[in-house]
Amino acid sequence: MDVLIMATQLIVSLSILVILHECGHFFPARWFQTRVEKFYLFFDAGFSLLKFKRGDTEYGIGWLPLGGYVKISGMIDESFDKEQMAGPPQPWEFRSKPAWQRLIIMLGGVTVNFILAIILFAGILLYWGESYMSNQDATYGISVEKLGYEVGLKDGDKILSVGGYAVEKFDPYEVSRRIIIEGATTMQVMRDGRKISLTVADSTMKALTKYENRGEVLYRLRLPLTVGKVAPEMEAERMGLRVEDRIIGINGKSAYFFDEFTKEAQRLKNQKSEISIIRDNDTLTMAARFDSLGRLGFIPYGPDRYFTVSTMDYTVGTALREGVLRTFGFISDQMKAFGKMFSGKIKASDSLGSFISIGKMYGNTWDWRRFWSMTAMLSALLGFLNILPIPILDGGHVMFLLWEVITGRKPSEKVMEYSTMAGFVLMICLMIYAVGIDIFRHI
Repeated sequence: MDVLIMATQLIVSLSILVILHECGHFFPARWFQTRVEKFYLFFDAGFSLLKFKRGDTEYGIGWLPLGGYVKISGMIDESFDKEQMAGPPQPWEFRSKPAWQRLIIMLGGVTVNFILAIILFAGILLYWGESYMSNQDATYGISVEKLGYEVGLKDGDKILSVGGYAVEKFDPYEVSRRIIIEGATTMQVMRDGRKISLTVADSTMKALTKYENRGEVLYRLRLPLTVGKVAPEMEAERMGLRVEDRIIGINGKSAYFFDEFTKEAQRLKNQKSEISIIRDNDTLTMAARFDSLGRLGFIPYGPDRYFTVSTMDYTVGTALREGVLRTFGFISDQMKAFGKMFSGKIKASDSLGSFISIGKMYGNTWDWRRFWSMTAMLSALLGFLNILPIPILDGGHVMFLLWEVITGRKPSEKVMEYSTMAGFVLMICLMIYAVGIDIFRHI
């Protein structure tokens, strides 16, 4: 069921993106009286699941959900229709149109992708707003994760800055982004009333980008440990633990915070222990036995219990402005990440992934905010990848068209054909490589 939910979200998201991207090519082509022979969602290699013809265009749904396409008459593309290109140019063909019209047709898809990403990011902020917690309100400091210890962080530290960037919101993921994308090499923390500078080693950046560490951060919010819910028929209920009990220790060892308790509990799996709690101003000690996973069977209160979580509301204007910033900020991050991959600072095998990795990012429950956020990011990514100057991608066609505009000469059809074939082979190899990486990760 989990796989089905993830796959459904991915297919729905890709369907939206592919249809709108191809509309970005289709409508400009029609406006300039260029014939569009096919408009397909997904690829129809060998056969299609559904098709019908209206006017000069065949519309359909293919069986291979790896993208989609429009086949424009008189254009060298992945169809490699040599027979059509061998004949004399016709007025309705792409190759007969002025360079500026062909440029608009080719740029239409990525333009739609960027606009869609902006609208989706803006719509998310307009509908849900943005919840955040001030970094200053993290009065108990941080709970350090495994990678954070490598930097020199300690439980209870308060993060002040990373790479010279003052941390105003409590957001561990932004700190990780600053290290990975911006190359931040220093952190400043407040520890026991003193400011301390820490060095972020290159190995930490590489560790954060490893596939097995995806989603990991250097630290999380430190929380006191107050029981919010007791699970029925588990040890917590049997030992008499109650909602509002404040846990302060295990076996005589202090454990005032959730991170302290869980770390100690992992050492005590299947063992009898004594739990110290505060209940109605009284300190009690209760006998308990942790299960094989180090659990007692209770859920603690979350951050809302102890901290003020603010929600920033947006107007249409401010949401659109933020949508633009987030879209092109995301694209900028992708460009920097590609640069780090080519320079060897980030391993391609850790960063690349196929539809398998993308599908897992949607999660095994249907959360509309996450769905639209993923769709917005994929739309921006699709636009960015398509504008790369690689033959067979939109950017490759744009590259040849710009050459024609600048020099006044068209590249020969043989050059276009061979370069498109090379681009096609390159993209197939990259796709096979990405799928292979994902399969290897999950076997």
